[in-house]
Amino acid sequence: MKVKLFIICTLLALITTPSIAKESLQNEQKALPKVIFFDVNQTLLDLSNVAKSVTVALKGRDDLVSSWFTTMLHYSLVSNAINDYHHFGEIGVAALQLVAKQNNIPLTENEAKLAIQTPFRDLQPHLDVVMGLKKFKDSGIKLITLTNSSDAGIASQLKNAKLTEYFEGSLTVQHLQVFKPDLRVYKWALEQMNVDAADAMLIAAHTWDIAGAAKVGMQTGFIARPGQYEFELVDKADYAAPDLIQLADKILTR
Repeated sequence: MKVKLFIICTLLALITTPSIAKESLQNEQKALPKVIFFDVNQTLLDLSNVAKSVTVALKGRDDLVSSWFTTMLHYSLVSNAINDYHHFGEIGVAALQLVAKQNNIPLTENEAKLAIQTPFRDLQPHLDVVMGLKKFKDSGIKLITLTNSSDAGIASQLKNAKLTEYFEGSLTVQHLQVFKPDLRVYKWALEQMNVDAADAMLIAAHTWDIAGAAKVGMQTGFIARPGQYEFELVDKADYAAPDLIQLADKILTR
């Protein structure tokens, strides 16, 4: 019995060790990024207030919040596909109206706007964010936000969350009028910062965002916020952790 157990453990080691070693070696060979691009909503900022506001608008149906969010993301991709750009906030309002109609919940356009646009601009950072950003900033890496928001929207968010001081700039899709994860967004961001893809990284809590950045050759860091998981049909992020502090430690001490 002991011999069989030893053989099994040995075989498992032979199977798993090379892949772990390979992943570790690949990350060691990557240069520390010169620029890190950050997604903001859900990655850095807690969406709890928006979820509560949307729940109230949907007459207490908190089970529909995720449906609203995925509908908003879905129609941002529809916007890309048919070349018909609208600000992300507008799509969010229309998505909320659609979910309300699908569930026979009365909701006016003005009520939908009040439920989304004001709370979205007054979100608080996750508890780990400030310390995580400090770690990156102290290392000398340039930090830039890269979001599907408008210029005015991200400026308000960072100011209200007291995060403006940690970033050297903000890039938004408003200038391209296409949404992430369209590859043009990441290529444009690299051009704006005059940095090679291999010397840049995207940090996000959304696998679809990670996939877009990886496709153009950027390094990637995934924050596994509650309910967020990596998608099996795309490459895994180079680094992954449950919060920004642990992710920073992994990246900076590779």
